[in-house]
Amino acid sequence: MFELMFCSLLTILPDYLYRRYAQGKRFGKEITFFSIWYELRWGITGCLMLTVSLITMIFYFHPSTTSATLYYRTVPILPEGSGRVAEVNVGYSQAVKKGDVLFSLDSSKQRAALETAKRKIAEVDASLTTAQSDVIKADAQIEEAKANLQQAKDELDVKSELQRRNPGIVPQRDIEKLQVIVNQRQAGVDAATASRQSAALRVSTLLPAEKASAEATLAEAQVDLDKTFVRAGVDGRVEQFLVRVGDVVNQLLRPAGVLVPDGAGRQGLQAGFGQIEAQVLQVGMVAEATCISRPWVIIPMVITNVQDYIAAGQFRSGEQLIEAQNVARPGTILAFMEPLYKGGLEGVTPGSSCIVNAYTSNHEEISAKETSTGRAIALHVVDGVGLVHAMLLRIQALLLPIKTLVLSGH
Repeated sequence: MFELMFCSLLTILPDYLYRRYAQGKRFGKEITFFSIWYELRWGITGCLMLTVSLITMIFYFHPSTTSATLYYRTVPILPEGSGRVAEVNVGYSQAVKKGDVLFSLDSSKQRAALETAKRKIAEVDASLTTAQSDVIKADAQIEEAKANLQQAKDELDVKSELQRRNPGIVPQRDIEKLQVIVNQRQAGVDAATASRQSAALRVSTLLPAEKASAEATLAEAQVDLDKTFVRAGVDGRVEQFLVRVGDVVNQLLRPAGVLVPDGAGRQGLQAGFGQIEAQVLQVGMVAEATCISRPWVIIPMVITNVQDYIAAGQFRSGEQLIEAQNVARPGTILAFMEPLYKGGLEGVTPGSSCIVNAYTSNHEEISAKETSTGRAIALHVVDGVGLVHAMLLRIQALLLPIKTLVLSGH
């Protein structure tokens, strides 16, 4: 309507002034309700053409959209396993810090495994003490065996010397028996030495390995026990946390709730513009937004990124071929925006719906020396008509509460 009124001042009004003062035609006489369409045909036709052209230029070079939202990502609250809730530490809605325990699962099985691992370590420690005693015992047995061996050798040497000095004084049979006893006691020394080595290896290698294995089992049991305590992964706020003691939760089918990280949905705004505006939207464009959760406020924004892909074109491979006509709605060009000034989004609730206008600026091209005068004038006109869109956005911001509260029918 505003564009039509503006264009009529440039077309219909001059046509009427010509008919009135140059041709002498007056309303109610030559110009009536039935003849006005003929008498002012040039002005009306020019007004319609100019209005359509102006609207097209405004909406193309200064795109607008109502598909704008402060999107934010939530963190699901999930245990690493599954189990029955034993204790809940937070309420329905509560701020939490990273590492805070949100709830805990029944841990009787994990505690039993942890206690078993502790007992196994104590058992290995006791075995190590026993093995050390066995080493001391083996040392004593070696000394005893060596003493017995030395005694047998001494007796053999004495009788052998007597036999050498006075043959026949000692029966040969006795010397052979003593030799057998020496060999037997030497074997006893070797057996005691081997026993001592076995006990030493048990102390130095086997039992430490068993203890390390038991400690690893203990650490694993402790990890399993810690998994029963579900903690907050980031600073944020839990919302709609309805888990209660006795509920069963698992990773696949029954998550416990969601955690909204601090600052989520408060850094930027995402807006979907029509595909025809893909060549106009550029990083660095100035934009303005007004949101339902903060009415009557215009928020200056700047486009920081434009997504290179349209979400409507994505597909997943399957057993059927893609049929293009099944895409019901054309996708949009997603633009990411941030407030032009610090604190611009304060008071805007994350997830709020917004209306966004983006404005094309050709100041650098107009200021360039190689730009012709005609093109500079045209670019001035393009930049100037952005004022119309800015006015429309402010009218929308003014009427938004009325439209929402009064005219929506709720």
